[in-house]
Amino acid sequence: MSMLRARAGRLVVTMTVTWAAMTTPAAFAAERDRGPAGLQRVLDDAVADGGGPGIVAELRVGRARPWFGTAGVADTATGQKRRPGEHFRIGSLTKAFVGTVVLQLAAEGKLALNDTVAKWLPGVVEEHLRADGTKISVRRLLNHTSGLPDAILGQETPLPEEPGKRFIYSKINYNLAGMIVERATGATLSAEIERRVARPLGLKGTYLPTAERTIRDPHPRHYSKLGKTGPDAQIHDVTEMDVSWAWAAGGMISTTADLQRFLRALLGGRLLPPAQRKEMFTTVATEGSGWVPNTRYGLGVYAQKLPCGVTVWGGGGYIQGSMSYAMGDRKGTHTLVGNLNGDWNDFVQTFTALFGTRFCPATS
Repeated sequence: MSMLRARAGRLVVTMTVTWAAMTTPAAFAAERDRGPAGLQRVLDDAVADGGGPGIVAELRVGRARPWFGTAGVADTATGQKRRPGEHFRIGSLTKAFVGTVVLQLAAEGKLALNDTVAKWLPGVVEEHLRADGTKISVRRLLNHTSGLPDAILGQETPLPEEPGKRFIYSKINYNLAGMIVERATGATLSAEIERRVARPLGLKGTYLPTAERTIRDPHPRHYSKLGKTGPDAQIHDVTEMDVSWAWAAGGMISTTADLQRFLRALLGGRLLPPAQRKEMFTTVATEGSGWVPNTRYGLGVYAQKLPCGVTVWGGGGYIQGSMSYAMGDRKGTHTLVGNLNGDWNDFVQTFTALFGTRFCPATS
């Protein structure tokens, strides 16, 4: 029970990004270069006029050699440019790794998606969140239909809603799921991600930190305005910021190449048996939740419809000082990963432009 109490402290000390305040472009340019030149223009625009310190993107199509593009800097003090191989915080992309681990455990019969939170974590949501754990399943944690709120630092936790009623994006769901993984396996979540995903795929730059606050080299500095807006908002270096609160909901670190390998394996069916893969990609509507527009959420991943009507699959991640996206076609043969080492850019607009440039058909 001591492990549960230690983890439970992470349930209500979180921060969130207000998706409703972000916008998506109504349309793209009539003439668009879908190749490297077009992608590079989006990268350049993303950091122009103080839009962010630096940005990287890596494109892979089939077995062709990957394209890597960059704009801006990794370090504003030294002017060091961003480069391949950098480690960065991936925020909510962590959820795809955690969802994969949970589904692997389900395939092995070590837990079931219909298991209740009360079965694995008796008394935890009752004590900390005033919810009924007998009515919340593991599946509802993973697709954010548990009814549990997304806690915000410094505010009283809102009352939970009825489970299954609607989609509410909540980091609490995944911190609970991480706790269930640890209870079901007797190992740490970090060790299970390493054993089940990172090591088999050769993801040498991907990990869930335990106690350390530093990021492995090489890495860009991570910059944040700490939620402030306006021309006078100060920029802070948050590279060594304690983000342990994010844990299973958003605490992982990775690289563009590793995220490519993971996404392609996940979409390509190499990490989950067919039944669990079907569960992962069965989605619920997010409309009206104030979350990312034009999306449907699965079990750790989501589908996003671009303005041109094309749908891409994967996930995005926002955390102090870092914003990332990793999306591709349904089979994982055409994938694009990007990262900004600052958090005041219009997250959705920038990456919608990037992915729209690549995945939307060119028009004349």
